[in-house]
Amino acid sequence: MDPRRSPTKMPTKPKTVRNRFANSKTPRVRNMQKREQGKSGGSGGGGAAPPAKRGRPFGSGSGSASAAASAADSAAPSTLLGPSLHVHNSFADQNNKRIVLALQSGLKSELTWALNTLTLLSFKEKDDMRKDATPLAKIPGLLDALLQAIDDWRDIALPKELAKSTRVRTLGANSVVTGFGNEYQALGSTSALHRPGVGSGSAGIESTQHSGVTKSRFTELWLDEDGLFNLDDEGRAEKQQCAVAASNIIRNFSFMPDNEVIMAQHRHCLETAFQCIEDHLVEDEELVTNALETIVNLAPLLDLRIFSSSKPSFIKITEKRAIQAIMGMLESAVKAWHCAAAELLGRLIINPDNEPFLLPFFPQIHKRLIDLISMPALDAQAAAIGALYNLAEVNMDCRLKIANERWAIDRLLKVIKTPHPVPEVCRKAAMILESLVSEPQNRSLLLAYENAFAEILFTDGRYSDTFARILYELTSRPNNKVATARGIWGM
Repeated sequence: MDPRRSPTKMPTKPKTVRNRFANSKTPRVRNMQKREQGKSGGSGGGGAAPPAKRGRPFGSGSGSASAAASAADSAAPSTLLGPSLHVHNSFADQNNKRIVLALQSGLKSELTWALNTLTLLSFKEKDDMRKDATPLAKIPGLLDALLQAIDDWRDIALPKELAKSTRVRTLGANSVVTGFGNEYQALGSTSALHRPGVGSGSAGIESTQHSGVTKSRFTELWLDEDGLFNLDDEGRAEKQQCAVAASNIIRNFSFMPDNEVIMAQHRHCLETAFQCIEDHLVEDEELVTNALETIVNLAPLLDLRIFSSSKPSFIKITEKRAIQAIMGMLESAVKAWHCAAAELLGRLIINPDNEPFLLPFFPQIHKRLIDLISMPALDAQAAAIGALYNLAEVNMDCRLKIANERWAIDRLLKVIKTPHPVPEVCRKAAMILESLVSEPQNRSLLLAYENAFAEILFTDGRYSDTFARILYELTSRPNNKVATARGIWGM
């Protein structure tokens, strides 16, 4: 199970405590330190399967052992569950300005304190009594300050080989001053350090004349002062840790109903999250996971038209680019990512305003979802069927494409016959088949499975009503050519 960590200072090693909420939707507390649990688990050679993912029905995990362990934890007395963190409900109200200023300061000690504090405040247990606490996303400037911590990392996260190379200038090569912003190089100045891309040229140099001596001072030299982040590899690692911690806090915010509306209408927040999942091939895995889960939590309230609205934009994410980022996660081989992406698509399609942006991607979406149903992972099957259940209700074209997809009917029937350990998943699979048979163009395809439908009708009483309606639609409609021969199912 994914251990819950208590916040601590950056130089110390993370501590692990037992996770009480492995199968619940309660936000988890993460430390700013980089997770090493995957590495240590791989070296140990343990074969324990992970528990069910957040948002999945209980029992959808890939192993019975983990489910039993989770059930044992939930049934254990509270005195055996390890330490618990409690924060006074007035702490955020009394210190909200200090927290925001600490995030904006750029000082490592202040930023560490603010991130640790917010990690505690954003973590809310199921029986937490902080009902009257101020929603953290409503604190002025807090969400923007957290996003700035992520943006600071994103600005330096590109690999060095992707950095823009220096362009060779030949025009005016014989002149002392070229006019291309490299005057200090032409004059042979060695008193200042040249850093490409940060205040280069006359805009980044403040020159004063004293006794005939020219002194150049760069505006970026404040980065070298004590208490700030360095520009070396150690400084980059610290920036990355801060970005991961900030993303985890934003993720925890998204679980709170009081924060959902504000965050779903915050364009900068959505643009940052979509940009993180868009760069999942090169970005930190935990940062990508936090961004994806944030979007999944906000999906019921998310309107993709916000990316073309008049609200100020910081990253220029478009509706098409956002859907392409989700498709990249859906095609990923990481189970947690493609399961969350399938769940996200199923939630987005509920909003009719999102349909025009999703319709061009439907052939790719339903093909990948049907592939996920064939996977042995039970949570992948549950996520795919949940998304197909909503997609099948969109329009006739979607139902026709799903029915004509190879192996679609077979795999849906297999989920019901196996059966999937979560009855709700089997029920949705049966409802998908009922939606498909409602289209006359699909009945010729579904008639080939009439015997399979009849077998489930007589052997499984839980879904007998659904399959009775399916057989009625297949054989008793006036426009069906074989209605007279097989009309007994409608009697």
